[in-house]
Amino acid sequence: MLKKLQLKKHALTGISFMLPLVVASGLLIAIGNIFGGNPDVITNYKESYTIWQAAVTLGVYGMSLLPGVMGAAIAYSIADRPGIAPGLLMGMIAQNMGAGFLGGMLGGYLAGYFVELLKNHLKVPKWAQGLMPMMIIPLISSIVIGLIMFFVIGGPIAWLSEALKNVLMNMQTGSKGVFGAVMGAMAAFDFGGPVNKVASLFADGLLMDGVYGPEAVKICASMIPPFGVALSWVIRRSRYTKSETDNIKIAFPMGICMITEGVIPIAAVDPIRVILSCSIGSAVGGALIMILNVGSMVPSGGMFIVPAMINPWGFMLALTVGTIITALLLVILKKDAKQEEAVVLDAEEEEVDLSEIKIS
Repeated sequence: MLKKLQLKKHALTGISFMLPLVVASGLLIAIGNIFGGNPDVITNYKESYTIWQAAVTLGVYGMSLLPGVMGAAIAYSIADRPGIAPGLLMGMIAQNMGAGFLGGMLGGYLAGYFVELLKNHLKVPKWAQGLMPMMIIPLISSIVIGLIMFFVIGGPIAWLSEALKNVLMNMQTGSKGVFGAVMGAMAAFDFGGPVNKVASLFADGLLMDGVYGPEAVKICASMIPPFGVALSWVIRRSRYTKSETDNIKIAFPMGICMITEGVIPIAAVDPIRVILSCSIGSAVGGALIMILNVGSMVPSGGMFIVPAMINPWGFMLALTVGTIITALLLVILKKDAKQEEAVVLDAEEEEVDLSEIKIS
């Protein structure tokens, strides 16, 4: 169990390091495409180019760094600073071999644990101990794990990534809808928990390979639960207690920013009905996202990044339909809440006799 928790911890560290770069790069690409009319990436710096071309090119460069940043961050989480250089190199190997996000993650884990092994078991003379974290460990681990990446695991991961990308790109309308429904239900199922993180990781990996639909599914499915709960409260307020109402008023603005965790206090009171309603609504929204060919080059940001999406009106339609379905299911399935009764203390019980208290 501890091992699993540690693996998750290192992966989350990688994601936290990677997200600012993903967001900045994605927004640069989106802004350049919106205002520049989908300009080409700059390939010859001796020729003239526009500011929008520069923005898109910078975003593309940023996206190409993501496997390296992911690998470096995971290795750093495992082995501290000696893991940064080999982890970064493994990520760059993955990027250039076509192994992408998955290769960067695996390379980071391999580099980090190998560096940790060297730190614990490699013995050197006293005069060389100062060189261990700066030169010896990064060099040995880069060579060993680099060779493994080049000749053992890089190729199969690249093949797997390309096969997955081709499957998704060649999906027909029906299978696209099924894929979007599964992704949407996963993203909403536990409101930011482990199942949501699996869907998020999958979508982020495909984003780096130029597949933008799953990222839009993730964003939509993360917003549907708070919007759906808020709409159900508007339709039938009697379904919620005062404390739940207060939580809904917090969850809705959080949902605008794509923070789905605000629904957790409401789901904790009635988990089966809330989870079922939110998952079904998000599944429908996710299916519509894929069928309507909606895409997002930015992995987070909620309503603020909708104008930068591919087919933003399709996104709004999917979000609206998913929200309405979630709200109607909650109104139908939930029963009227028993309102919290104010606790009134008996006046006689509140009286405290202080006459017998003496200070000596």
